[in-house]
Amino acid sequence: MPKLPGINHLNAVRAFEKVGFVVVRQGKHVIMQRGERRLVIPRGNPINAFTMGGIVADAGMTIEEFKRLL
Repeated sequence: MPKLPGINHLNAVRAFEKVGFVVVRQGKHVIMQRGERRLVIPRGNPINAFTMGGIVADAGMTIEEFKRLL
């Protein structure tokens, strides 16, 4: 798996918004949704690479696709 550095949660939210996810709710985590897919993004800065990789996979994307959106 390609390396994914720690990412600020605001940058991750902006990247997912570019592919159609919308913020549904915010609290300690940001909940985003597109159709039936739901993402939970922690408000940590930075989000560690392992956690971010799982979120990207849940979104149905590859690491390379996500990096291009940043």
